[in-house]
Amino acid sequence: MTATRTLYIHPLSGHSHRVSLALSLLGLDHDTVTVDLPAGAHKQPDFLKLNPFGQVPVLDDDGTVIADSNAILTYLAGKYDDGTLLPRDPVGAAQVQRWFSVTAGELARGPGAARLINVFKAPQDRATALKAADAILAQLESHLADRDWLVADRLTFADVAVYGYVRRAPEGDVDLAPYPNITAWLARVEAQPRFVRFIEAHEFAA
Repeated sequence: MTATRTLYIHPLSGHSHRVSLALSLLGLDHDTVTVDLPAGAHKQPDFLKLNPFGQVPVLDDDGTVIADSNAILTYLAGKYDDGTLLPRDPVGAAQVQRWFSVTAGELARGPGAARLINVFKAPQDRATALKAADAILAQLESHLADRDWLVADRLTFADVAVYGYVRRAPEGDVDLAPYPNITAWLARVEAQPRFVRFIEAHEFAA
């Protein structure tokens, strides 16, 4: 019997995008289901059976259900990757996990939050979000000063996880022009075979 793989997403979710990109980089075919967040579909009983926290993305990999984007990346790496996208050595694996934490912390509080305010009308403080965005982008710019990738000498799931909300930071009125190292890194990610573009908010609204 052929295995089935379904990814539940919202197209404007950076967390959803990182899983879509990971699946593509791994060459894994899947069906995509768009969850209507504005209509509250993520809080309905059927979806809550998949993820009781009521969040996207969720991956159903032939009956194995995994929620949370970084958890899904870890699962995909363990099952389908050869150590390229998530290093198997303890130091390399720890470095990727560190960037996973950054996506859930500094990145979410900075450019992620600024974008939420503009795109989703989130009730957060704009000044606080923009200050946090400046801080994490300055750190990222410095980190990329003497390297092409966040970890190792190639693209890893660290780059996949960080990419989306940095690429769409301008949707939160965060200017990427002062960060040439970040801009060059974004271009390197986008040049990868099987790259999946993260759509802009106005495209989805249209």
